[in-house]
Amino acid sequence: MHHFIDRRQNPIGKSLGNRQRFLRRARHHIKEMVDKSIMQGAIKGRSVKDIATGEKVTIPVHGIDEPSFVHSSTGGVRQRVFPGNKEFVVGDYIKRSKGDGSSDGKQASGDGEGQDEFTFTLTSEEYLELLFEGLELPNLIKKNMSNSMNIRMRRAGLVNSGTPANLNLIRTMRHSLGRRIALKRPNTTELKRINEEIGELEARDNLTADELELLERLRVRRRDMKRKRNAISFIDPVDLRYHARTPELVPSPKAVVFCLMDVSGSMQEREKELAKRFFLLLYLFLEQRYEYIEIVFIRHTQYALEVDEDTFFYGKETGGTVVSTALEKMRSIIRDRYPTNNWNIYGAQASDGENLGNDSAKCEQLLNLHLMPICQHYVYIEIIDEAQEAKLDLLKEGADLWQAYLNVKAAWPSFDMHRVAENSHIYPAFRELFAKRKVE
Repeated sequence: MHHFIDRRQNPIGKSLGNRQRFLRRARHHIKEMVDKSIMQGAIKGRSVKDIATGEKVTIPVHGIDEPSFVHSSTGGVRQRVFPGNKEFVVGDYIKRSKGDGSSDGKQASGDGEGQDEFTFTLTSEEYLELLFEGLELPNLIKKNMSNSMNIRMRRAGLVNSGTPANLNLIRTMRHSLGRRIALKRPNTTELKRINEEIGELEARDNLTADELELLERLRVRRRDMKRKRNAISFIDPVDLRYHARTPELVPSPKAVVFCLMDVSGSMQEREKELAKRFFLLLYLFLEQRYEYIEIVFIRHTQYALEVDEDTFFYGKETGGTVVSTALEKMRSIIRDRYPTNNWNIYGAQASDGENLGNDSAKCEQLLNLHLMPICQHYVYIEIIDEAQEAKLDLLKEGADLWQAYLNVKAAWPSFDMHRVAENSHIYPAFRELFAKRKVE
């Protein structure tokens, strides 16, 4: 007879099944707190290449408790036993309480009541799943990835041998039941009935010849049944079924995201921090969709330069503003390192909208002729002053660069643009840019 013991360890304090049931039950509360945390600065100070390691969220206790049946304190007819006292005697009626039956929280004052909150930590996968729920990657095109292959294990049916971790318990028990039925293995109910009959006969003092003969037949049958049960095991090695997995070569999709940021004198620390928040969300979002991704940082004043992350966000260099230099740099890097038949290319640009002279017309030409035909998606974020929030809804008004990019947006559906003025605008703008769109 085989015995199976599951020794796989669950997370401390909660099993995986219970954790997932809790997340499903409280999903709307958790989603609200995740969105609020990201808008209130949960990503402040994190590295762009540092994938989220999880997040602590706090949700109200009310509504997340597991349902259970309790006796109502406000209705129904019941009988109770109370200790004796000087006020009541047997047969007296006690006035029913008019309370609402609610005992949650503590009433520390006469005008309010409180309730503890529930705090727990989301894993990286849970946090990102909730953060990017309902979003999709626009204009995703399958590229030729024949030169970049990975080995992945896939399910390949069932086999008769394997490791305990791959055991298919349901199929194993199904085969065991079919074998026991086919071989007519005596079941426990029948054996119990025979034992009861033998016990009744043995308890009698004077047995007739027929009853002695019946008792002997029952003992012989019980002995044969036990021998057959021992010979036909409950689970036999022939019943075991394991999940089979076979390796296969799969193409490894690749993507590169270009982060272009204006670092001229008009881009102060506030504007750079807003740009970092947007770039971090973009990188995490793309990282979920691709197994292999690269990020290229380009900062520009009157000239553009490819830099590392620290220089991109914390460099002190300032100067004039010529936006077309960043677009030219992006174009040359794509031509030298990222062939368009193997790479999905995305662009993200952040600027305060200032540009030199007629350079905006050159930017429009570069995007229309060279970049948009090879980009899966391109987004432009214009960071305006907090005193100009009225411009957020006036999409037709703006400086030369904004007007040039409006022309690009009209010609290319894969080009999106948005304005932000403060931290709370970043996440809603990101969700609007990558919201699921109806495919006609």
